[in-house]
This record gives sequence, structure tokens and C-alpha cells, in this order.
Amino acid sequence: MSSAGVQLRDVLRYLLVVSEPDPVARRVAERWGTPRPTGEHVDGAAVRELSAHALMLRRPGPHVHDERLDRRLPPQLIAEGISLVFPSIHRSEQNLPCLTVHPLGNPGPTAEIGGSPRALSPTDPGLMVALLRRMSERAPAIGLRACYESTHHGPWLGLPSLFVEIGYGHLPDPPDEAVKLLSELLPSIETTAGDRIAVAVGGGHYAPHFTDLAIRRSWAFGHILSRHALVGLDGPTAQSAYRLSPGAEGIVYARAADAGIPAFAGLGPRLRESLAPERSRGGTGGSTDAGRPASGT
Repeated sequence: MSSAGVQLRDVLRYLLVVSEPDPVARRVAERWGTPRPTGEHVDGAAVRELSAHALMLRRPGPHVHDERLDRRLPPQLIAEGISLVFPSIHRSEQNLPCLTVHPLGNPGPTAEIGGSPRALSPTDPGLMVALLRRMSERAPAIGLRACYESTHHGPWLGLPSLFVEIGYGHLPDPPDEAVKLLSELLPSIETTAGDRIAVAVGGGHYAPHFTDLAIRRSWAFGHILSRHALVGLDGPTAQSAYRLSPGAEGIVYARAADAGIPAFAGLGPRLRESLAPERSRGGTGGSTDAGRPASGT
């Protein structure tokens, strides 16, 4: 959904990667059926055309361990720098029912859920914020909240990538309403021009502060480094978070104390939240900061 007075920009193609073992990815893809093949293949699987902008690829293994999938894509898709979007289940210690979107990578010295230690993937701030806003508009009607999550797991990829997730608590299967919502949003993600792009630093894992800023104001965030990730963050990893957030003008901090972390010294200006204007048409969804995932995504 575009903000009033902001022109829709042309949406570059993106690739929806369906991990067969993932219950959310599998259920969402079932609603799409078998789209027309493009003639390209990855490891024997057809790349399919889901819409004018969205391609689809099925993968047999877990997405969090599908390392360097970008290198196996058709050369044309690699050359255009296509973004990869992974629909997925969301797991956390609290089993929170929610809809989330987040960039990929491990900012710290461990890699518990795919990827490599201190290795971040490129982000697509425009696609992430577009999904966040659309989900925040529709999530309350199905009893869920939509939020950013901070950067926290693999796979490690060389192309822009993001996960979009359904958390459904203790239910045995993803709720039909949430599956339907994602299946309708993902084939046609409308992005807008005019958002200011930044790296987000500080706050909780579920990024309530940055979620609120992106919904209320024209902010789009690339890498989101939670307060937990700042412990032991080194300079090269902080630099890569900035470099892999294309278009970033600087850094927005959740609190003033976060701006004093040595790893960010000289990386980019500290941006005031008010630099991005209020959006005339915003979502109504909320955010949550309870807990951080212990396993899964």
C-alpha cells in the first residue's frame, strides 16, 4: 500500500524460496498451485513465474541451512541482483503468535541457526518495510501482531534476502487466516519511493521501536542489530551491517546510550527519528518485545 502523495516505483523481481520441510512455506505454496515454469532450473527444480514480479522456487531442505543458494541461481537472476524472500515458521521460547519480517545474518561469534559467525547477508529495506506495513494493516483482523525482528540467523547469502514468518504458538498447524494473508501478499509486494533508509541499532529482538517508526514514519531499515547483538559486536561486522543495507544514510539508535558503542564509530551519521516524515496512511498493527528465539526462526 503506498503512502498518499508517494509514487509507486517499479518493483524489481524477487524470488520466493519455498522450503519443503517448513510448514508455513509448504502451506502458503499449496495455495499457489503450480505456476508456469520459466524454463530455468536450480538443482533440477523449475523456477516458476508466480506473478509479474514474483518467481518461485521449491527447495528440498531446510531454508536456514541453504547456504549460498544465490550461487546456484540462473546467471540472469544473479546478474540482476534479485532478492530472495523466504516464507517460514516463526519459533521462540514464548511461542508468540505473530507475523514477522527480518534480514539475515549472525552478528555475533556463534551461528546456532544456519549461516556463519559474524557473517551478514545483503538486505532489501524496501521489500521488508513494504511487507511489514501491509502485514500490520491486516494482522489485527486475524488476531496477530506484525513486527520487524532483528538480524539473527542464516542462511548466508550473497544476494539481498529476508524471511517473512508466521508464529502460531502452541497450535499444531499454521492458522488458515495467516496462511491466506501471506499467500495473498507475497505475489505482489508494492514498494514505495521516498522512504529514508538506515541501519537500526539497539532495542529488543522484536524491534518494537523500529517497527513503530517504520509504520508511523517513512523509515525503512536494513540490518537491525538488537541490544543483545551489541554485546561483543566487532568493527568489521558493524561495517558490514552498514555496507549491506543499500541506500543507508546513517544509523538510527533505539536509545542515546547505544550511540556510544565503539564498533559504530565513524560508520555513518546518527539520524534523528524526526528526519523521516509522518506517513499519511499507516498501519494499525502493533509490535512486541517479549523474548528472543531460542531455535528455529
